[in-house]
Amino acid sequence: MDIADIRRQYGTDQLSLEQLAKHPMDQFQHWLDQAIDSKLFKDPTAMNIATVDETGMPSSRIVLLKQYDQQGFVFYTNLESNKAQQIKHNNQVCLHFAWLGLERQVIVRGVAEKLPIAQVTKYFLSRPQDSKLAAWASEQSKPIAARQLLEQAFSQMKNKFSKGEVPLPSFWGGYRIKPVSIEFWQGRESRLHDRFIYHVDERGGFSIERLQP
Repeated sequence: MDIADIRRQYGTDQLSLEQLAKHPMDQFQHWLDQAIDSKLFKDPTAMNIATVDETGMPSSRIVLLKQYDQQGFVFYTNLESNKAQQIKHNNQVCLHFAWLGLERQVIVRGVAEKLPIAQVTKYFLSRPQDSKLAAWASEQSKPIAARQLLEQAFSQMKNKFSKGEVPLPSFWGGYRIKPVSIEFWQGRESRLHDRFIYHVDERGGFSIERLQP
């Protein structure tokens, strides 16, 4: 099969200016709730985060959205990971939510800001025990010769913290992505998709415009 021949028609829904919420985070909540309720996605909060390194080379990976509010989108990670080091160099990032079963996408362009330690600690302590241990065991993004070494490190952490609460590692934290723009994309017939983008204005409000597909 020629993969160029793989295509389908879109058009199960539509999006108009009249349908949009005045604030993009309200619109995002509406779409996220629908993605969760649809039961079409095992990871409805999965988002792709794109960063660039000091040479301008982009990288992207999937992380899970853990919180969101009127201020932006929150995720957590190892602060020594590739993504965190790239954010340290350039804190302008892009998030992408792909709810393709609903023929929808959301694209967020914004600025990453580190979360306060109190917020990070509260979230870390709420994680499952094995997730907390894994955070200690893995030097995220660093090379390792064999999986056995990773499993040994995990076992060592399990023994180390067997008699008490697993504390927050000094190298673990989180970011809030404060949006500069948020685009909502709805698939339509004949590739004439509906696209609307919210831009932050000078007063901290938002303007909305339709984009051509």
